[in-house]
Amino acid sequence: MANNILISRTDSIGDVILTLPMAGIIKKNMADCNVLFLGNDYTEAVIKKSPFIDKFINVNTLTLDDLEKLEVDTVIHVYPNKKFAAMAKKAGIDTRVGTSHRLFHWWTCNRLVNFSRKSSDQHEGILNFKLLKYLNIQLPNEVEELHQYYGWEKTDYKSIYLDTEKVNFVFHMKSKGSAAEWTVSNFKLLAEQLSPEKFNILVTGTQEEGDRIKSENKEIFELDHVQDVTAKFNLPDFIELISQCDGLLACSTGPLHIAAASGINAIGLYPTKKPMHAGRWGPVGKKTKVLEGNILEAEEKRLLDIPVDLVRQQIQSIYS
Repeated sequence: MANNILISRTDSIGDVILTLPMAGIIKKNMADCNVLFLGNDYTEAVIKKSPFIDKFINVNTLTLDDLEKLEVDTVIHVYPNKKFAAMAKKAGIDTRVGTSHRLFHWWTCNRLVNFSRKSSDQHEGILNFKLLKYLNIQLPNEVEELHQYYGWEKTDYKSIYLDTEKVNFVFHMKSKGSAAEWTVSNFKLLAEQLSPEKFNILVTGTQEEGDRIKSENKEIFELDHVQDVTAKFNLPDFIELISQCDGLLACSTGPLHIAAASGINAIGLYPTKKPMHAGRWGPVGKKTKVLEGNILEAEEKRLLDIPVDLVRQQIQSIYS
């Protein structure tokens, strides 16, 4: 009987994407096993993009009976979830792996890995692999190796918002407050410096984010080569849209990691301050670039101090 290994990561899109290479490395070393992934409603589409994951499990609807029927042999608690950790123990899963730095893991897990994310200088993707210690498989040591374990395949997705004659480039300006952001005014100045003859710029985000962008600088949408596509896509279609574009610019947020995993040019705007810096949370991909700056505190917002010219030069160097 094949080994059933369950990876549990029930938080946000970016965190989940940086966890997906775990499935790829498990499959590379244990080809006959089944890899299951516990996530939530919001991250389901991202998880299902991985060809290395055999089954998605929804934490929002999972019952003890459901878990027992899955016949899981090993559970890896990548994101500590106290309720699920207790359920996994009650279900009688043989091997339950978690970090020793969560107190409840001391009575819900029987394999503890001693490392601290909070004080580490290592990348999140590399830290995740520490939890595979008890599988006794060869693990990557460098973050540059991780992208090959995404396995995302490009589809033939089509959209009326894409221009086959131009560079289709995404501006994802907001982060729902989870990261330090570049101002909308900076994005507008950048758009003005990117040739309308060459670039088709798509501004993405939720309805709420779109409203905030308009309230902060609605003039960006008056530029002929800028399209407002906020709130026009569900997550599966949004993933496919990004994969068909040529590049994306964003701060440390989910869409940046989607772009990186899709294999397109993903340019991340990051603070130099730890632990928010790119060394910990940077995008993982073949075509990723990172620009860093200080954080400016303004009106209870965390704003990135990165010159527009620096970002423009980076983009133009790619599409020269």
